[in-house]
Amino acid sequence: MMDGVEDASEDSRKGVRSDTVDLTDNSLVVDISDALSEKEKVKFTVHTKTTLPEFQKPEFLVVRQHEEFVWLHDRFEENEVYAGYIIPPAPPRPDFDASREKLQKLGEGEGSMTKEEFSKMKQELEAEYLATFKKTVAMHEVFLCRLVSHPIFRNDHNLRVFLEYDQDLCVRGKNRMEMLEGFVKSFSTTSDELLLSATVKDVNDFFEQEKLFLLKYYNHLKEATTKSDSMTKKHKDVADCFIKVHTGLVQLSATDPDLGKSLTKVAEVFEKARKVEGRVASDEDLKLSDLLRYYMRDTYAAKRLLYRRLRCLANYETANRNLEKARAKNKDVHAAMEVAEAETAQKVACEKFDQMSDKGKEELMDFKTRRVIAFRKHLIELAELEIKHAKSQVQHFKNCLASLRDEE
Repeated sequence: MMDGVEDASEDSRKGVRSDTVDLTDNSLVVDISDALSEKEKVKFTVHTKTTLPEFQKPEFLVVRQHEEFVWLHDRFEENEVYAGYIIPPAPPRPDFDASREKLQKLGEGEGSMTKEEFSKMKQELEAEYLATFKKTVAMHEVFLCRLVSHPIFRNDHNLRVFLEYDQDLCVRGKNRMEMLEGFVKSFSTTSDELLLSATVKDVNDFFEQEKLFLLKYYNHLKEATTKSDSMTKKHKDVADCFIKVHTGLVQLSATDPDLGKSLTKVAEVFEKARKVEGRVASDEDLKLSDLLRYYMRDTYAAKRLLYRRLRCLANYETANRNLEKARAKNKDVHAAMEVAEAETAQKVACEKFDQMSDKGKEELMDFKTRRVIAFRKHLIELAELEIKHAKSQVQHFKNCLASLRDEE
């Protein structure tokens, strides 16, 4: 059972591309030209074309695994130079367990359904597996496209290594202890962010309003994603029900010669309806659920920028207090040196905070523009597809009714 799915995933490798990001600067273009799904991992072939002199060749291919994408994301996240930027969210880990589990359950229940019903259910689950595979590839490609299209990120040394070095980067996945440490660190970071929000007052109205907006926006996205996933699942459930209705009508037609022809026609319309319902589920998942899920991660990245700025503001305020304390001391030689050091530290903290604020404002404004364009595009496309599928569904049933009337 699973071998068939693995073979099918290999057949779908070619031509897996994402059109989410439109690059207007062709001096550095990246795509995932090929991908191979194995039992425990996915190997992505990253294709790069460039005219930039920093690269050794104008075009090259490298094979990367998910852990290497995470490694690249962490290099940006941990680099203080990029503290004032929204770091593109790392792509989600490839997860085909749900599809494999459904296929396994289907295999176990093979004896309780007809051969035709089993075949169609198997096709539905294989299509779901392939859709998950394609989305996994697309998310990894979007991450790279966001980096290479950014005027600053595209010059990063680690990005060039990722794109150009044709050997394994020797990046391993985290073991259980490291995952636990990461969870504790994440919890500590969240606690620190909450403490900062409560104790550091942002005097800039723009950033204060952005913080309030992003907190609410993230929660709304999370709720909308859950409901969108539920809606998609209901459409898939309807498609599965149509399979059973079709099978039942076909069996009934074989036992009732007088109604056999009519029942066969009704069965055919339910088979057509099943396919349309499956496309509706697929389109909603791709155009809405995935969009909401991606901007949930992107909104979290924007919140991380705001909290890094708050940390920078806290450091600036600390530098101001240290300078005041130094100036309040006696005017001896040591005090003068301490004042000079405090003034230097205060000046550096001030410059860093101002630069981070300026760059952060640009990034947040760009995030808003990018977000609005993406949602408008995807929602219009989804609405057009929903109308198209609804018309198709109605037409199928109209044709069936007309055909049944002709028999009278």
